Amino acid sequence: MRSGAVVLALTGASNAQDLSYSPTITEACEYAQGSDGIVSMGHTPAAIECIGVAAQACMIDSRIGGSTAGMSACFGKELDYWDARLNNAYSALMERLETSDAEMSELGSSAPKQVPALRDMQRAWITFRDAKCDFERSNWGGGTGGGPATLACLMQETAEQAFHLESQLGEG
Repeated sequence: MRSGAVVLALTGASNAQDLSYSPTITEACEYAQGSDGIVSMGHTPAAIECIGVAAQACMIDSRIGGSTAGMSACFGKELDYWDARLNNAYSALMERLETSDAEMSELGSSAPKQVPALRDMQRAWITFRDAKCDFERSNWGGGTGGGPATLACLMQETAEQAFHLESQLGEG
């Protein structure tokens, strides 16, 4: 029993080492597109084209990239990249809005508070994203492609939300 667990652990470690993933591919793509990832006036940036390029390169360049596990790992790595970017933008925006809400309150403004609106929007977006990607998985009828498809969906949706939050910050 133990030897099986050791073999599985070593196989997982070997597979993780076989991945060739780099977020600099995404960053270089954004730079080449002449975009900073900002959604301007509701228009999708050219950088939207860059979502998934690092995962695709990972699948092509990695020994296990063409397997279901490899595809899942590559999509998962890029999802982590976009999730970190989204979380950084959310935290910075939350901090900015807390200051703005406090200033407006000091002035006696009755304007709606932005912090709870941002929090509610983000929670609703997470629910939407998860439901959308669960639906994507259901299209695979329980097949093994459902895992990579779900991760690709989560990656795409998370990247687009990161762009949206970054646009609220006016980054770039």
